[in-house]
Order: sequence, then structure tokens, then C-alpha cells
Amino acid sequence: MFDPEADGRTFDLTRPETLTPVIAEARPDCVIHLAAQSFVAHEDASAFYRVNTVGTTHLLDALLACGTRLRRIVLASSANVYGNTAADPITEATPAAPVNHYAASKVAMELLAATYADRLPIAITRPFNYTGPGQSARFLVPKLVEHFADRRPTIELGNLDVVRDFSDVRAVVEAYVRLLSVERPPSVVNLCSGVGRSLRQVMEDLTELSGHRIEVRVNPAFVRASEVHRLVGSAATLRDSLGDLPYQDFRATLAWMLAARRGEG
Repeated sequence: MFDPEADGRTFDLTRPETLTPVIAEARPDCVIHLAAQSFVAHEDASAFYRVNTVGTTHLLDALLACGTRLRRIVLASSANVYGNTAADPITEATPAAPVNHYAASKVAMELLAATYADRLPIAITRPFNYTGPGQSARFLVPKLVEHFADRRPTIELGNLDVVRDFSDVRAVVEAYVRLLSVERPPSVVNLCSGVGRSLRQVMEDLTELSGHRIEVRVNPAFVRASEVHRLVGSAATLRDSLGDLPYQDFRATLAWMLAARRGEG
């Protein structure tokens, strides 16, 4: 596998002059593009578009320029593109209705990627929430795990009733690997479990797994006006295309994360 960082080189998606030479040397036959500005509450709105939208077109241009015969390019979009939809579960045919800059940048990325589809073998994923050890505590589940594993007395949260579709990062990695090898991948596929869990439910699971109860303090600053209240996907296309994925027990994922935080695994 070509690893430019292992050779002391780096490139920047927003600076094609640094990207194109590396791609030309690597001449990949498959690409999984996960690089993004992904923290929804990021302060610089323009960064979403520079990295997620324009940066992706720079990558696609570099891949076209290198002239190699590509077998598959997988681009990671986001389930956030669906916004506050009434669809339940959300299928790939659900219209996009972004409610923040992150989601809008991903919709724009998908639309621009479609203009390359006649020249590049592109498949687009729309991952719902996924997690595992090592994810930044800026994100919800790692923040919860950190507080429970450290047995902290209180935690500040926003809306406790939001419902999300959580997956184990290992299942998502398996999906990406399979997308590289299937003969006819879907053009767009949800990466999801198909199961909705509220923040309250995740808190209850962590309370039972850790044997520790935390006082929750609702911080109005964490309640976003553009909050997506329920985001649960249909995994039908995923299963039909790639088969059943492993690591579907999310309580086991939480237990894995707790153990990792405690240094037990």
C-alpha cells in the first residue's frame, strides 16, 4: 500500500499542487476517500466547503490526471444530508434536506462527484453515526464513554431525546473493504445499522455497563437550533449489496470502548 506520510510527505486536499504529484506517483487502482472536516459545530463554515466539496474535486481531478485504470473510488458523504426528514427509516431515495453547513457541503460534494461518474468508477456512502476507541471526545459517544469510564459525577449535554443510528467502526471498515471488491456496487449506499437509539438509551446502557450513574446537566449552549432530531437509516441496500456486517451489538461496542478507556483492551 502506498503511504506518502511514511516517506515523510504530506499533501493537502485544498492545495492541488501538493496532491497531484503524490497521486501520480501512487497510481492507485482503488481509493477510499474519508478525509473531511467532519465536526458539525466547527466554527469556520467555509472550511466545510474548502475541504469536503472543493477538496474532493481536487482529488478526482488528480485521479483523472494520473491516467491509471481505477477499479473503484469510494467517497464518504454523510447521513446528515437527509436533515430533519419525516422518512423512517431513511432510504437512499429520501431527498436531501441539509440543515447545516457540514451537510450542505456533502450534498454539494455528491452533486459534483456525479459530474465525474462517466469517467471514474465512483460509489458514494452515506455513513450514519459510528464510533469506537480513539474517536475524539468532541463527538457524543466518546464523550459519554470518557465520563463513565472515569466515573465523573456530572456531564453537560444538550437534547437527551435525539435519536441516532449508531454503528461500530469495525462494521463500517468492513463495509468499505467489501465495496472495493463487489462487482456492481450501489451508486449510493447508507452505512447504518437500521436501529435507532436515543441519547437517553445510550446513557442507560453505559450506566449498566459501568456500574456508575452520572448526573446530567442540560447545557442550552449544546442545543443547536438546526438539530436533526431523528436520523435512522434503512440498511436494506447495504445488506443486499454487501451482505450482513459483523459487530451489530452496540452494547458490545460500548463495552469495548469502556474497556479501552480504562486501559483494559
